[in-house]
Amino acid sequence: MKGLGIGITVNDEGRDDLAGLLARFREAEELGFQSAWTANVFAMDAMTLLALAGLETRRIELGTAVVPTYSRHPFYMAQQALSTQSAAGGRFVCGLGPSHKVVIEDVLGLSYAKPARHVREYVQVVKQLVDTGRCEFQGETYHVNASLAVPGADSLPVLIGALGPVMRRIAGSLCEGTITWMVGPRTLGEHVAPGVRAAAEEAGRPAPRVVAGLPVVLTDDPAGAREKASKQLAMYGTLPSYRAMLELEGLASPGDLVLAGDAKQIEQAIARLASAGATDFQAVPLPYGPEPAATLRRTRELLGELARA
Repeated sequence: MKGLGIGITVNDEGRDDLAGLLARFREAEELGFQSAWTANVFAMDAMTLLALAGLETRRIELGTAVVPTYSRHPFYMAQQALSTQSAAGGRFVCGLGPSHKVVIEDVLGLSYAKPARHVREYVQVVKQLVDTGRCEFQGETYHVNASLAVPGADSLPVLIGALGPVMRRIAGSLCEGTITWMVGPRTLGEHVAPGVRAAAEEAGRPAPRVVAGLPVVLTDDPAGAREKASKQLAMYGTLPSYRAMLELEGLASPGDLVLAGDAKQIEQAIARLASAGATDFQAVPLPYGPEPAATLRRTRELLGELARA
């Protein structure tokens, strides 16, 4: 796993108040993780949380995994991202993604039309603003002529969720790389990493980051953990983009992607991600067994050991 950065996810799932969440970011830094990530779903705003976490930590990289694009104008996305970067002292990574049709249309009541075109234009506006402080962009969806100056914030890396071929080209040619969720090592190695890297090379950009996010359970009952996770994560088997990733991996259920087993098995599974082309691992520890809180703690501690190593 030489060169692989190991990070951990800190999500608000209704069990922690703000003080508890910030304590978990401090703990992640103390355990030696290279990065800590948070999703922007139906709880606390991810960048607000990371701005506060930036004031509570000193070393650890902080990233969104990911913030939906359709619901926020790219100017204001760039503004909040740079504000978060300022609070984090230059340690913020902005992970973006279009989300899913069921969320954007059925929940938010917005159009999910032409997601690839939307993301291409969106990241061009965001990148111009965060890299130069100025944007003059005329696209089919966005027409932006604006300036932005946030004290204490320089440029910041932008990653996008890039599961399909077009999105992988956008990630490599316009962004600093991709951040994936529920994508296995075969798909990373045969599709995601080569596609993003080829696009970056063609565009003359530096080698991109490939952040692989997967659930992890330290347990002596890996089969049971995966069976339970299949029920917890069943939604990902119904969303078209994740279903396509499962099919490429040759797996039937989202639970089959969980890195479960003893310490050696988990270390080997993470090493396979590195061999497949991942530059970073975003671990999402899952509770399991008769003492789920203890399982979470032991999983975090093991991952911290691997990160420090």
